Amino acid sequence: MKSTAKISPDTFSIPKEVAQVTSTLKKHGYEAYIVGGCVRDLFIGRTPKDWDVTTNATPEQIVAIFPKTFYENDYGTVGVVNEETGAAAKDAGDGDEVTAAPIDESLKVIEVTPYRVESGYSDKRRPDKVSFSKKIEDDLKRRDFTFNAVAYDVENGQIVDLFDGLKDLDKKIVRAVGEPTERFSEDALRILRAVRIHAELGFSIDPATQAAMKEHAGLLKHIAKERVREEFSRIIMSPHPKEAIELCQELGILSFIIPELPAAIDVKQNQAHSFDVWTHLLKTLEHSAKKGWPLHIRLAALLHDISKPETRRWSDEKKDWTFHGHDVVGARVAEQVLKNLKYPNDLIDRVVKLVRWHMFFSDTEKITLSAVRRLVANVGPENVWDLMNVRICDRIGTGRPKESPYRLRKYHSMVDEAMRDPISVAMLKINGAKIIEVADEKPGPRIGYILHALLEEVLEDPKLNEAEKLEKLAGEFAGLSDTELQKIGDAGKAKKKEEEDKAVGEIRKRHWVE
Repeated sequence: MKSTAKISPDTFSIPKEVAQVTSTLKKHGYEAYIVGGCVRDLFIGRTPKDWDVTTNATPEQIVAIFPKTFYENDYGTVGVVNEETGAAAKDAGDGDEVTAAPIDESLKVIEVTPYRVESGYSDKRRPDKVSFSKKIEDDLKRRDFTFNAVAYDVENGQIVDLFDGLKDLDKKIVRAVGEPTERFSEDALRILRAVRIHAELGFSIDPATQAAMKEHAGLLKHIAKERVREEFSRIIMSPHPKEAIELCQELGILSFIIPELPAAIDVKQNQAHSFDVWTHLLKTLEHSAKKGWPLHIRLAALLHDISKPETRRWSDEKKDWTFHGHDVVGARVAEQVLKNLKYPNDLIDRVVKLVRWHMFFSDTEKITLSAVRRLVANVGPENVWDLMNVRICDRIGTGRPKESPYRLRKYHSMVDEAMRDPISVAMLKINGAKIIEVADEKPGPRIGYILHALLEEVLEDPKLNEAEKLEKLAGEFAGLSDTELQKIGDAGKAKKKEEEDKAVGEIRKRHWVE
């Protein structure tokens, strides 16, 4: 067995919940290492999201030495449950209750797996047969990538590194353990995992490993769409999604994720664009990643023009390409793409709306406020700011300079204006029917005058906007002549306009626009 020299056990800060599991195993005479992604993360300075322990103890022996466990799988993994609090309890003072921080979610269950040997992968995902071993070497050589095949002894600092995983980690290389073809034939999802690590960590992929990924890309058809979606989402949420999507296409992987997307390659656009549709989509996605936008915005950025290839037509009149209806068709295609990947319905709904309405106004000098109101109604108030963000990414993706600061502020101002609560008689806690009832009035223009007269009173004193008070005032106004009532009503309309202008002025002032 090849092992690097020991390092100080104090090199890494290992949570006590993890250390207690490994130390308990060793106290009972077994070997115990942390292994896999948590070791990799420790060596690159990241906080592990989960902790895996491997040992020469069998599942039954593991269960016997821990007070609370669960063992409900065919692969030997035992969940050791931690119920202690994560942070030390602190006395709140004499007579006060002692409180403690809850345990970190990643530490509530520590998975402990015996060294194992696997064989037969008929579903290209999981082994048909698992047997347990007493040698750490057997366990490490079945793992996916060299830096995930490093075991670390928490108590004495010993590192077991059979495949130079730490060297690859230092060189930032993704390399399959042993023969790449065997690793990807065992579990085809590893192909996507390699791309995801490339995207998340910025690592290059070893040429032999990459060649095997391309050779076996077709095995991804055997993988459940939910698992493909999980890896794809992490790729999209990584710092480098553009490069990762390009790599997927180069290796023949993309057709097993979004088969509609490669059709955008080399599809020329009109003069407003500097790039073909494919490059435009990837650059739009790239900007959404730079801005740190959430998954639904990034997916909309990638898919917003997905139907341009099928809607492209040449216009003799314009002497240019047109893409009429690509937003409508694209929304349907985006929905199908996301359903195929088994995304949840609420996320699909948000992305589809962003794709459908991404062709909203671009000229703030020509657009009307009513058009903005219709846009807000179509996309939903809860999605309108996300649509604005997709719009910005779309513009950057054309190859144009960054969005004009003034134009962007103007967009925000107009949306704010469209979404503000209108100043109208509808805000009153009384309506025309109630006035007819309590004031013994007949339907007609006088009802409108009374409503506007009441609105003026409420604008002067908002505390009057209560049903009882308004009913009393309505009775008083009903005693006035038509001329007097019309005069007060007109004054109410003027007050309404004054308040509206004031509200709009405040919005525009806040956004520094005229």
